[in-house]
Amino acid sequence: MTHILSAVAWPYANGPRHIGHVAGFGVPSDVFSRHMRMAGHDVLMVSGTDEHGTPILVQAEQEGVTPQELADRYNRVITKDLVDLGLSYDLFTRTTTRNHYAVVQEMFRTVHKNGYMVEKSTMGAISPSTGRTLPDRFIEGTCPICGYDGARGDQCDNCGNQLDPIDLIHPKSRINGETPKFVESTHFFLDLPAFVDALDTWLRSRQNWRPNVLNFSLNLLEDVRPRAMTRDIDWGIPVPLPGWEENSHKRLYVWFDAVIGYLSASIEWARRTGDPDAWRAWWNDPEALSYYFMGKDNITFHSQIWPAELLAYEGKGSRGGAPGVYGDLNLPTEVVSSEFLTMEGKQFSSSRGVVIYVRDMLARYQPDALRYFISVAGPENQDSDFTWADFKRRTNDELVAGWGNLVNRTANLVHKNFGVIPAPVAREAVDDAILAQTSGAFETVGKLVETHRQRAGIAEAMRVVGEVNKYVSETEPWKLKADPDRLATVLHTVTQAVSDCNTLLAPYLPHSAQAVHETFGGVGHFSPLPRLEEVTDLDDDSRHYPIITGDYVHGETVHPWESRPVVPGTEIAKPSPVFTKLDDSIVEEELERLRERA
Repeated sequence: MTHILSAVAWPYANGPRHIGHVAGFGVPSDVFSRHMRMAGHDVLMVSGTDEHGTPILVQAEQEGVTPQELADRYNRVITKDLVDLGLSYDLFTRTTTRNHYAVVQEMFRTVHKNGYMVEKSTMGAISPSTGRTLPDRFIEGTCPICGYDGARGDQCDNCGNQLDPIDLIHPKSRINGETPKFVESTHFFLDLPAFVDALDTWLRSRQNWRPNVLNFSLNLLEDVRPRAMTRDIDWGIPVPLPGWEENSHKRLYVWFDAVIGYLSASIEWARRTGDPDAWRAWWNDPEALSYYFMGKDNITFHSQIWPAELLAYEGKGSRGGAPGVYGDLNLPTEVVSSEFLTMEGKQFSSSRGVVIYVRDMLARYQPDALRYFISVAGPENQDSDFTWADFKRRTNDELVAGWGNLVNRTANLVHKNFGVIPAPVAREAVDDAILAQTSGAFETVGKLVETHRQRAGIAEAMRVVGEVNKYVSETEPWKLKADPDRLATVLHTVTQAVSDCNTLLAPYLPHSAQAVHETFGGVGHFSPLPRLEEVTDLDDDSRHYPIITGDYVHGETVHPWESRPVVPGTEIAKPSPVFTKLDDSIVEEELERLRERA
């Protein structure tokens, strides 16, 4: 058993999340986490809503509410969406908890004590109309290095170079389009150049990373400069140093505090279990593994900034130093970055109406239909496009006609002919061959999921489903009533094969896996689902918020990643369809909704 941390990107709490977001961080992390639990590992899956920074401040002003009220509203929307999608977080929390504040400030103080937070004056961008600081990512212009029109104030996605907003040619604010004004201000900078050697050694020791992620990360080291970790803003975590803490207009950079959320969420989870040091098994044990899931636009923060912060906390940069109370913290085992999902050939854009929110999707369609599409056609290693025509085709032709049909006709045949799972009498070669395929798929599919090749994993599982369907067609059990022994053997075999396939698909399709389990007489939790739980802040009795958690059984499994013999005599009732077939009309209906929003 290995301790495995699934560190999942923190959705920003300024609005509901669309399906492009969960395609990048949500479903892939959940498939991986579910599989690793079934394989017997002790998984800790954590995340939460990211609630600081200028965008929330700006939107709150526009809506006439406080930043905390805005964050509270969307925290509840997002947690509900992610629970309904079945994402099995051990803890999904938020960055406005007092626990998070304390962890972030401890990290900052120790990094500063070790000499890696350097105070210096810089030219910062402000909005001429409001006087408010503009975050780097809210300034766009032409890259001075490669000439790309659309570079951000922190980096150019085209050439990968780190930038400062003042470097951009023709910079513009993404908030209102105005040209920013640059003024002098004093801030703390994380001394990234002090970690170039350590980061290079760490990155070159990484194995089996997606090539685009590793190459991009190594390229970042070619132009490393100190990175500002404070901002002129009044919404965020105070800088925990004398003379700074009292300044209501200086706060820690939202991206400094957001990545620390992986650690603070782990600590909050441990505190809520009653064992405050339980998190250390995932963070201090060098044998533990950690996987960080996000979209490709966040690679910089997870393969450079966050590892540098960890090294700085431990005193492992060029200036030396000593770790704080959290001790030596593990660097990421792998940064698992997905590409982008587009919609009907266009980039997702709420302002332009090119969007479908998770909550709207789940109000009209089954959660596993969305999970299936993301798993089989999502942006794993290249950009992919969501179209309603393809969603309908994959749901009907693959999920319903392939897997759903196999489940229903098998259960119907058993129900009509025996009423219970029959015992086999004498297996033939064809029976042994199909069971060898289903049982053998556990190693193949498991290895694919463990190495983040989830599209290949579900393709292999569905290939096996196709072989089981072929077995049913070739053995023709509906013609075997005159040979009850052979009928019993065939139906026992196909029931066992369906059981195996259900286990193979459970990490991808947890809602339907439970339904299939119950269709064949199973009881109890086969694929546990998350739940929302209203809690009180651990360090502030006046604050209450929802968390996502669940009973996933650490270190054990509800259903292991292996073939488990079905039990003859188990009663099989008349089944109901597991999946809903989509009418052809949904394509035009959904396209019309898009046109109305545009």
